[in-house]
Amino acid sequence: MNIQCELVILILALTLDDQVHTGKIIGGHEAVPHSRPYMALLEMKMPSGKTKHCGGFLLNEDFVMTAAHCQAKSYTVLLGVHIYGEKTNGIQEIPVDQAFPRKDYNPTDFTNDIMLLKLSTKAHFSSTVKPISLTGQGDGSLPKSCIVSGWGTTGINKGHMSQSLMEANVTLSDGKQCVKENSYCSQGDIGPGVGDSGGPLVCEDGKAYGVVSSAFSPHGGGPKMYNYAKISDYRYWVDSFMKYNGKL
Repeated sequence: MNIQCELVILILALTLDDQVHTGKIIGGHEAVPHSRPYMALLEMKMPSGKTKHCGGFLLNEDFVMTAAHCQAKSYTVLLGVHIYGEKTNGIQEIPVDQAFPRKDYNPTDFTNDIMLLKLSTKAHFSSTVKPISLTGQGDGSLPKSCIVSGWGTTGINKGHMSQSLMEANVTLSDGKQCVKENSYCSQGDIGPGVGDSGGPLVCEDGKAYGVVSSAFSPHGGGPKMYNYAKISDYRYWVDSFMKYNGKL
């Protein structure tokens, strides 16, 4: 990251207290129900005993991808959710058997902010639960129009979680302030917020290109910028883990 940039307090993954305060898709709108069947909501038990939340997305019947800074004592992955807290037959609640953050993840500057979660039982695919494809290895192209999604506060509900899945369009930037190893970035008033960490950056072809990571403000002012771990730079690692079922 440019040393002239200051990290915003890293609260993209954190919630407040033990209530459901997952964050916000800033400037977003409600997604069409189950139009993003790969979306996962992570209920995370912290060492303190509190419950916090992150986003994630389903890669296959065994693995979910999220951000490395979404680390916890234990996890439950919720699949098939549109309205959080609504109990329907289509929602799957699956404990995580093992978490695999990148070993070179840096919690200071959030480089290599990517993690795989191995589910304890296989996810069952349905009309509301489906995996998403990932962009290819070595695809360094810069897609322009992308979407982020999550269950965060909308800014009008007094800090509480949006019950419905929200989404927002973002435009990726290749400006000098966005140059960061293994990352994409967007800037402006629209983007992910507190608790939307780990969710996917989905671009024009419907594939996941990035993982929501961190936010920072340029030194001296200017629009907030959002970082996303660039999935194409990690495809060999991801494919190897899934091929060998996490046994590397």
